[in-house]
Amino acid sequence: MIRIEIIANRSVEENLLEAFRNEGVAKFYTKYPNVLGVGSTGPRMGDAVWPEENFALVIWCERDEISGIERALSAVKKQFPDEGIKLFLPEGTPAIPGPAPAELPELPPAEPEPAEPPPPEPEPMAKPAPSAVSENLRWPKPVSPPLSYGPEAENS
Repeated sequence: MIRIEIIANRSVEENLLEAFRNEGVAKFYTKYPNVLGVGSTGPRMGDAVWPEENFALVIWCERDEISGIERALSAVKKQFPDEGIKLFLPEGTPAIPGPAPAELPELPPAEPEPAEPPPPEPEPMAKPAPSAVSENLRWPKPVSPPLSYGPEAENS
């Protein structure tokens, strides 16, 4: 299976999907509906200055399906020559059906990385010794009786 990507202006999305249906290709895909960026046809930022947006399709297909996808893209490009439509194929992928490129040699299995020892348990914190400051900060403090002023104080 080959992974291909298509980035196109959102204005041609329905036309492109219809062209795929007519060719019988790209039946399964992942769509990214709002793709912003700058390409060969200019910025697509979805804002007040550059209001247009793109969409992207990621398609996994067999090699022989690529030519049908290219025919569908060409038909839509002819219909909308000023809209950005790009097909991205993996490097070395022939655009027409043909023999697969030479297989890469099989890599030896990776050696497992040694497991890290678990971190040491933290030592319990020692309870600080009481100090004069901590004794004075204890809450609630005992309340002494209020001082009284006036004639009642003279009688006591």
